[in-house]
Amino acid sequence: MDVAEFTLRIRCHTAQMIHHANASHIGGCFSMAELIGVLYSDVLKLQPSNPGWADRDRFILSKGHSTALLYAALAEKGFFPVRELMEYGRDGSRLLTHVSHRVPGVEFSTGSLGHGLPFACGRALAAQRLGHPWRTFVMLSDGELDEGSNWEAILFAGHHRLGRLVAIIDYNGIQSLGDVAEVLELHPLGDKFRACHWDVQEIDGHDIPSIQAALGGDRERHSAPLAVIARTVKGKGVDFMEHQLKYHYSPPRTQEQLQEVLRQLEAGR
Repeated sequence: MDVAEFTLRIRCHTAQMIHHANASHIGGCFSMAELIGVLYSDVLKLQPSNPGWADRDRFILSKGHSTALLYAALAEKGFFPVRELMEYGRDGSRLLTHVSHRVPGVEFSTGSLGHGLPFACGRALAAQRLGHPWRTFVMLSDGELDEGSNWEAILFAGHHRLGRLVAIIDYNGIQSLGDVAEVLELHPLGDKFRACHWDVQEIDGHDIPSIQAALGGDRERHSAPLAVIARTVKGKGVDFMEHQLKYHYSPPRTQEQLQEVLRQLEAGR
């Protein structure tokens, strides 16, 4: 399965999961779909039959409210059965609506923002000092960068030259209460990372070749962590969801609306 097909499948699963659970965050799931698609198709070294494989790459979803898409990717890769996705958000399910380490393939439970990058720094520092070959990737939201704990971690990673750490910022421009530029401006974000001794790549977060170029390769010889600032669209792939704050929270509520979402996703493949 190529990356585009994988990305379509995880978007469709996500729409169905969020609809059936009457849950939130479809917009933020869809904005990072190509990023997750490339990671799980092309980049991460993993063994779905052995989730605890010692030499696996580590991926941490710091924006843990967008967990439906991550679960969809893990199921498609074979970490657990795809049929289990329809248990998302149900009482007693291990597929909680914020990402849970009880799920095979999940490294760290997140949900309260600002924790993923500090944890990733600890993993990356341990790998560096112990000589492990694996890389650590962490996905953050733009609004999450309002959290001071992230900036402590950014300083820490640059100071310790964590060259096998990659932070991916899903920069869709909308956070929980409004536009990022109005709530707390981040611009110029790339310059801020560079000032903290990070390498920076700024890309179109929906262009698969650009994502592959930014995240692929071996950074073993690099002495600086990498920030990939991915410009994305909230609700990407569905015309009435794109750029809309409403779909930070609202699911496709009716069966008719769900079918329209799936139709548009299929049409845009």
